[in-house]
Amino acid sequence: MSLWTLIRILAGLVVAAVVVITLLVIHHVREEPLPGVLARWIPVAPTTAPVVALPKPSADSPEIDPGAKLFEKARQSLAVGDLTVARDRLNQISTQFPHSAVAPETRRILSEMNLDDLLDPAKTDNKILYKVRRGDSYLAIASRHDTSLDMIVYLNGLFGLGNLQPDDELLLMPLDFKLLVEPERRVVSLWKGDGFIAEFPAEEMVGLGSSRVTKIESKAGEKDGRRIPPSHANYRGATKVLTLSKPNAEITVAPEVAPSGDEGLAAGIYLKPEYLEELALLLRPGNEVEIRHSGR
Repeated sequence: MSLWTLIRILAGLVVAAVVVITLLVIHHVREEPLPGVLARWIPVAPTTAPVVALPKPSADSPEIDPGAKLFEKARQSLAVGDLTVARDRLNQISTQFPHSAVAPETRRILSEMNLDDLLDPAKTDNKILYKVRRGDSYLAIASRHDTSLDMIVYLNGLFGLGNLQPDDELLLMPLDFKLLVEPERRVVSLWKGDGFIAEFPAEEMVGLGSSRVTKIESKAGEKDGRRIPPSHANYRGATKVLTLSKPNAEITVAPEVAPSGDEGLAAGIYLKPEYLEELALLLRPGNEVEIRHSGR
């Protein structure tokens, strides 16, 4: 091989190498930075295209319900018997996500849990043990401790209001609750301060007027068309009637056959018998009642 031929071959290799290097540099700068020697010799700052506008959600995109995720966690806690964690999560849904799709079922479960605790004589968190003193009467004890005769009978498993003896012990629970009436939702709910206790669906609500704060004026039983006071022996088996001070309305049992339209019903809140029994047990004359219309 002659010297001239060797020089031509070397020159061709150099040209090819230059072309390859040039193409790599162009790709490195314009397309995608390459690692290794080029990255050290020719550093390229990454560039991102500016965001002109956020993408609009599609009409087919599912709405995110944060309450549903919490509800699933609460169900898991209930399944393993962790009632404390389950109650905390359900309360969080009730207060933070009241319009969640799972909110009605959340309030139903919370109602059952809270009522079970309140009405269980073995659970004494909200109850006191009172020792009877000479001269005490059931009515005086109920009045001093903001409770009711029927709650005393219930908690102590009594069959009636028999004679009291000094040093007898009675389990008492102050009935310091308030009632919220929501005509548009057709529900009444029981609260202690800002804490939700239970919700009761109403069959009918008639003639409650505008939004206002009122109170329970009286509580009685009704049997064979007669009103029976809570101290009477027949009160326990009678249909309960709670009378509001304003408006002139009652909380009572829904009729088995509802009249056509509201015209056939007197002003009041009409509940199923089982709901009325529970509510009457937990309320006493003097309890606050708020009638709250939507948007007012």
